[in-house]
Amino acid sequence: MIGLIEEFSLSTSLPWQVIAVRLLLATGLGGVLGFEREIAERPAGLRTHMMIALAAAVFAVIALEIIAMPAFSDDQIRTDPLRLVEAITAGVAFLAAGSILMRRGKVQGLTTGAGMWLAGACGLSAGLGLWPVALLSCLLGGLVLALVRRLETRVMPKPSERSVERSIKQSGDSGDDG
Repeated sequence: MIGLIEEFSLSTSLPWQVIAVRLLLATGLGGVLGFEREIAERPAGLRTHMMIALAAAVFAVIALEIIAMPAFSDDQIRTDPLRLVEAITAGVAFLAAGSILMRRGKVQGLTTGAGMWLAGACGLSAGLGLWPVALLSCLLGGLVLALVRRLETRVMPKPSERSVERSIKQSGDSGDDG
């Protein structure tokens, strides 16, 4: 039981507030880029960019934390934390790429791919005992997937909905009063 308590009390080299600000900033910056892409009606929009930016920030924080971990400070152990991050990123990216499909001229699966990439980052951080990184990135990713979709549908209707709105508007402007 003591070992379990010690496992969950592992602290990070960066204060959790710094980690939180970095992840929030990355999510916000991804949102800025994604919003522009959404307005331009590109397949990879708001949520996809937010997830990718968040995942990249999580991988970066994990690399910094690996370098500072006592388990890797022994002179007998050669560490290259970037190799770990590269390997997991490449593996998850391969899987995520498989979820992206092109059907009838429409790209599908980008947010799924970004979510898979973030899941890899959460898994890596949890596996290393970086609980604040894992929990916060999972929370932010969940908020992006659940809440931003609602925002997208309220603020930015899909192109098919815009076509219907234009058709209704045009039929109302035909000058036929009766």
